[in-house]
Amino acid sequence: MADCERVQLSWFQLRAQVLGAETWEDDGLTWVDANLMFPQVIDPAALARGIERARALHRRTVGAWLGKDVDPAPLAAAGFEEGWEPWWMAGPADLGGIPADARVELQETTSDYRGMHAGYAAELAMARLRPARAWYAAAYDEGRFAGRAWSHQVDDLAGVFDVDVWQPFQRRGLGSGLMQAVCSAAARSGARTVVLNSTPAGVRLYEKCGLERIGTGITWWLHLPIGAGGPLGASHSL
Repeated sequence: MADCERVQLSWFQLRAQVLGAETWEDDGLTWVDANLMFPQVIDPAALARGIERARALHRRTVGAWLGKDVDPAPLAAAGFEEGWEPWWMAGPADLGGIPADARVELQETTSDYRGMHAGYAAELAMARLRPARAWYAAAYDEGRFAGRAWSHQVDDLAGVFDVDVWQPFQRRGLGSGLMQAVCSAAARSGARTVVLNSTPAGVRLYEKCGLERIGTGITWWLHLPIGAGGPLGASHSL
């Protein structure tokens, strides 16, 4: 699962770079915005400093991503609550030859996000980086915006993130089309293996795309008093 964790960390770091969020290291702890990423040992003093820094950044939530073998006691002592489990999955980048879907297209800019979601469009700056290392795909059903997905290449690996098909458009094959688009883009750039973290709702789709579950992680969350701003948050697939 080390490759899964490495790609997840790289994705968070790339988003932070594009969105102007802070990243830092402190006594063996790696922080991306308000997320503690895959520590092996959690030093309580360093954890406390990270929480205070997140508070100074006016974050409302502090996250921690862990392997199941890491002692979470310092998190519990600091007030964190156990959260959702990333189900790590991996498979070949060609997805077993799933065909392209004409309803899905790769994009570097978008006008699909409006109102309270308008800020998401800023993330497409990742798709415009050169050399390319992130790809965004959007799905449409009879002209209506129906879903999205991302991939991010790290060496010969491609992480897949934020796969989402809006509820009215589910069970129409769009999830497979989104997976094919972003994985093919990464494969053309040299990726050979796809990794992602799934929720239980997404496992069936990813198994259809040739991925297998290889392990389970855990997240922990600390909710701070309400203030301005928010962290990068839980970036997972379905």
